[in-house]
Amino acid sequence: MATSNFVDFIKVYCRSGNGGGGSVHFIRTRLTPRGGPDGGNGGRGGHVILKGNNQLWTLLHLRYTKHLLAKDGGNGAGSMRTGSDADDIIIEVPLGTVVKDAETGLVEGEITEHGQLVIIMPGGRGGMGNDYFKTSMHRTPRFAQPGEEGKEGWKIFELKILADVGLVGFPNAGKSTLLSVVSAARPEVADYPFTTLRPNLGIVKYRDERSFVMADIPGIIEGAHEGKGLGLRFLRHIERNSVLLFMVPADAKSIRNEYDILLNELKQYNPELLDKSRVLAITKSDLLDDELLTQLKKEVPASIPSVFISSHTNTGLSKLKDLLWAELIKPLDK
Repeated sequence: MATSNFVDFIKVYCRSGNGGGGSVHFIRTRLTPRGGPDGGNGGRGGHVILKGNNQLWTLLHLRYTKHLLAKDGGNGAGSMRTGSDADDIIIEVPLGTVVKDAETGLVEGEITEHGQLVIIMPGGRGGMGNDYFKTSMHRTPRFAQPGEEGKEGWKIFELKILADVGLVGFPNAGKSTLLSVVSAARPEVADYPFTTLRPNLGIVKYRDERSFVMADIPGIIEGAHEGKGLGLRFLRHIERNSVLLFMVPADAKSIRNEYDILLNELKQYNPELLDKSRVLAITKSDLLDDELLTQLKKEVPASIPSVFISSHTNTGLSKLKDLLWAELIKPLDK
């Protein structure tokens, strides 16, 4: 699929429907020419609703949607007839979609399960007809309640990829190559920075028919938390990953320094990301001889599980899967 077909951010104007007005009506028949009130209630205005769909992975289908406008509820009528409720607008979105108020930036809802419904703009309630207001002291109310107004405003839909393992590294660290080797995913792979411009997902098979989902996400650069490079677009997606796999190439000037820079970018963007489980993979280890490998092992931070790997020779990939699986099941063991 072309890179331009991945859409993870849209802004839409939403408006729910107004509630229908209650009816002012009195019974008038040949037998009861001066009957009491029988005005019915108004119907509810249409909601604007998001619905989770696990068959979607992008917001592309909403790319050219600028307005979501629900209809108003029907007015009440005589003979206690209630106005019809307006149809809801139901928009299907991929799992991991977050809804924000465009003006305040506050999160108003998120979709994490298939079939989940989130009302982002509730329709106005219908007004009560004059029958509702009759009492023993006031038997002929000549008024009814108007319908409640709907809501309106700009909303932002953001897609945050849901995956078990998210790949964290500088551009050209070997993330796409690793994903293509350990899963059936076929991301674009080339020897230049920012090959990956959109997230790619792959299912990694493990032992005993077990598996987990790995996400290859656009590469990070120093200053990403300030929006540099693909910055915020990258960082938004890793918020939903259970385990973060840091990837540093063996030919980096300093493995420890590169890891610290990556870690700092996550901290500056959202300190809560540091609470996630982490694994460090030193890639392109097929370029190392035994002496250099021994030397580089001394540079690896001792505070994080680590492994030297090569996607080209499959070196260390089994151990890497073991480390990732161990981190994934840690919450289940508690």
